Amino acid sequence: MSTLPISLQRAASHNALATTGAALVAIFIILAIFAPWISPQDPAHIDLPTRLSPPSTAHWAGTDELGRDILSRLIYGSRISMLVGSSVVAASLSLGLIIGSLAGYYGGRLDRFINIVVMNAFLSFPGILLAIAFVAFRGPGIFNLVLALSLGGWVGYARLVRAQVLAAREQEYVEAARALGATDLRIIARHILPNIIQPVVVQAAIGMAGAILAEGTMSFLGLGVPPPTASWGSMLNDSRSHLFDAPHLVLFPAAAVMLAVLSFNFIGDALRDYLDPRSRIEAGL
Repeated sequence: MSTLPISLQRAASHNALATTGAALVAIFIILAIFAPWISPQDPAHIDLPTRLSPPSTAHWAGTDELGRDILSRLIYGSRISMLVGSSVVAASLSLGLIIGSLAGYYGGRLDRFINIVVMNAFLSFPGILLAIAFVAFRGPGIFNLVLALSLGGWVGYARLVRAQVLAAREQEYVEAARALGATDLRIIARHILPNIIQPVVVQAAIGMAGAILAEGTMSFLGLGVPPPTASWGSMLNDSRSHLFDAPHLVLFPAAAVMLAVLSFNFIGDALRDYLDPRSRIEAGL
């Protein structure tokens, strides 16, 4: 019988925040997948007579300035956040793995060019400014938003992978594989990457939180998905003028963003502790 489920169960019992984060992420994923069946109303349906209605039995989270049901828009907004967040992390991680592995494995001029010139060039500009400039040039939309956020997001993964590969390429198992005639691609893909993937997974979990927050920021600035598509950031932008007369317009989407970001941060911290042997020994796992 495998000890992995037992170990995970013990880890969950020792870390309530990780369990809470995993439960919240599961809820957001379920809402994103089954939004058409879970949502009580059409998120784009306009009902002006009920505009700015407070939470009630008819509208559990109230309505916005156009009479649209906020709960339905929150549920559909989870689709955008989960889709954009996972796409940004997947694209950034893939690019970072490739570039970081090449720089760390081959070293020399290639490493100096990638590390000193390319990475520092991207790090010299704030990622959100690069994303704003890219979307302003290309236009709003999910595809352009993912590209814009991935444009600067890959650098962190690449630096992490480069550092791990630099240390792993000198290990004996790599030398043995090289002596047996394994190609560079096989050594990187079959021997190095599986042994350095743990910190990368932790970074990806935390990066998911950052991607969701960045998507909310871009949508708040009007550079995310175009209306009438529901997005947590655009809902916050629409509610600015009603902060005092209808605070529920701000509270519910802000709470959704906060819970999503916190849940992935909790998972990232838990993975870091679980995958670190020293932390596992100290916790008795």
